[in-house]
Amino acid sequence: MAASSVNAKIVSGTLLLLATMAAGWSAQAPALFFPLDQVRAGLHGVGKTVFRGDHIEEFGVEILGVVENTGPQQSMILARLSGGPLADAGVIQGMSGSPVYIQGKLVGAVAFGFPFAKEAIAGIQPISQMLDNAPFSGGGRLASRAGGARNASLFPGGRDNPLFRAMRGSGSAFEEWDTPFGAMRQIETPLAMSGFTERTRSEFSGPLAQLGLRASSGLSGGRAVEQTGEQAKAAAIEPGSMISVELMTGDLMMSADGTVTYVDGKRVYAFGHRFLAVGSTELPFSRSEVLAILPNLSASTKISVAREWVGTILSDRSTAVSGEIGRRAAMVPVEIEVKNRGGASRRYRIGVVADRLLTPFLTQTALFSAIDATERTLGVSSVRVEGRVEFEGGVPPLTIRNMFSSEVSAATTASANSVAPFSFVLQSGFGGLKVRRVSYVVDPEESKRTVEIEQAWAARHEVRPGGTVGVSVLLTGENGLELTRSAEFRLPMGIPAGPLNLTVSDANGLNLPELLNLATANAATPEALIRELNLIRPSDRAYVRVWRAQPSYPVSGRELGDPPPSVSLVLTRGMSAGPALLLAARGTTLGEMVLDPGDYVVSGAKTIQVEVKP
Repeated sequence: MAASSVNAKIVSGTLLLLATMAAGWSAQAPALFFPLDQVRAGLHGVGKTVFRGDHIEEFGVEILGVVENTGPQQSMILARLSGGPLADAGVIQGMSGSPVYIQGKLVGAVAFGFPFAKEAIAGIQPISQMLDNAPFSGGGRLASRAGGARNASLFPGGRDNPLFRAMRGSGSAFEEWDTPFGAMRQIETPLAMSGFTERTRSEFSGPLAQLGLRASSGLSGGRAVEQTGEQAKAAAIEPGSMISVELMTGDLMMSADGTVTYVDGKRVYAFGHRFLAVGSTELPFSRSEVLAILPNLSASTKISVAREWVGTILSDRSTAVSGEIGRRAAMVPVEIEVKNRGGASRRYRIGVVADRLLTPFLTQTALFSAIDATERTLGVSSVRVEGRVEFEGGVPPLTIRNMFSSEVSAATTASANSVAPFSFVLQSGFGGLKVRRVSYVVDPEESKRTVEIEQAWAARHEVRPGGTVGVSVLLTGENGLELTRSAEFRLPMGIPAGPLNLTVSDANGLNLPELLNLATANAATPEALIRELNLIRPSDRAYVRVWRAQPSYPVSGRELGDPPPSVSLVLTRGMSAGPALLLAARGTTLGEMVLDPGDYVVSGAKTIQVEVKP
């Protein structure tokens, strides 16, 4: 046979094979999915979800119409649901992702509802939009979503701490539309918090609500089985199965529930709307069972419990979450030890998701709960915290050491301040930074361990270069407590004549200008940033700063004193007027001494002056 004839047959066969494959693919989509452009009012279908245990049940669906342009080039199907408990409970939290079929073909997922509605009217996310907006890029750890070190902060305080601000700054995860019938919104995702104190849920409910999560006490009939090892086998799931996406595992558990919409081999699509709107991510998820349905006028909820591990969510975007069955997510091990002076220490071993924003936020939540479970809520209390954050790749560890005291509860201040440096490092813009392990040791005490700087005086008011100047400080506390501490400073030879200031201060007074400079300038390397953060002064000391009244700016960990005006402009570029003036007014430091009051939080400041004689 001629070569040309053979080649012709090969080409013909190849074209026939490709045509057959194309026909197969084109036939597959109509066989699986109901086209959005064929959805009409009056069509009836069925949905699948779990109302009890792990048994998937069907419910009725009546199409009311299609709402166009609910988002950029997006539509939503409006439907009335019926059957099972829906007549009494309405659209239920936890139904997000429940698949809906028309003529046996998947059309979309239940994703939206009307709060306080008397009927189960739902919005259905078309399956085409879920597939188009759920890429499989392999997941990965997230880039900073808080603007990097230039916008980060190290001055936490209750609900104004940087983690809460970051939650608010990222915007609400809810999608909502005003209609003639009321506000239709994304079905809230129920978040089960197991092992946490009730006060923790109250304190953190606001930031969690900003993420579209409704926090509630976890009713646990067991815990998710974490699969490890090469022989680990993922649990089987199918459209309509209930799943729990886990943010925290171990002694404290935090998981959010939804429903599987579509399974394509190892790929799984669920929820029908965003979860946390974090884009590419790695969040472990498990099969879960429904214990009960709690009817509520605002929004009924499925009470469920995670069971067997399934895989990892890799994408969390506006129309769906998607993941891979059998894939393991990287978790950050966190250990918290709370000492008990009258008995054994309490230890919490947990795993939190690896994410620049969520990891410190979840760590703060766990630390708050651990402290709150031990210290008294009413009355004065003091807490000493020591922490350590270890990183991969030879990056030195971040160390945290501080003491806190409060008239009401030290849990808020202690947890926020103890996690703020950790949060600052992760949000500083160093993309390759990975956390290996986090640990905290908490030592609470039911007493107010505070002293105030009452007086400060110098042993002499005139001193010569090379001489010493002695400083004494009177610290006062409750019940007539008085403590006196002293230190000496030797002046360098060649120091110019003139006034010399000695400021006795608490830690905040000295940390503030340095941290303002750190917050407005990116460190060159993670090592440099961590080195600066490790120098943060603890609050259980008093500090004597010796300084002269001339402009000074920190540069690479050292002070540049009295620079020319042109250099000052360069050093303050990008700063607001407040921080720039504060740095300029703090003067040039000649030395610093530390005074130990003995296990007390120090507050206040006093400045005295001596004269340097030629």
